[in-house]
Amino acid sequence: MERSHRHQPNPFVNQERTWYPYVSPFDPCPPLCKKTYVVPPNLFLGFQPPDLPQFPPNEALKRGTLWPIFYSPYRKKSKRHKGDQ
Repeated sequence: MERSHRHQPNPFVNQERTWYPYVSPFDPCPPLCKKTYVVPPNLFLGFQPPDLPQFPPNEALKRGTLWPIFYSPYRKKSKRHKGDQ
């Protein structure tokens, strides 16, 4: 019988992970049931291999890295909470 394997996300493409923290019934604050965090791609590379492709200089300055494999885009959270300015 074959075992089904969970789909493993590609760490260089799917960098955002989801975490579901414990929510106590006695917590006085409204709970955040789902939290997200970003896993940087350099955690999965180990040693930097030679001859990696490079961004052109102007694009590298915009993206903050010379190598596309290390690029991790920032996604601004659009949800605002009460009291935030």
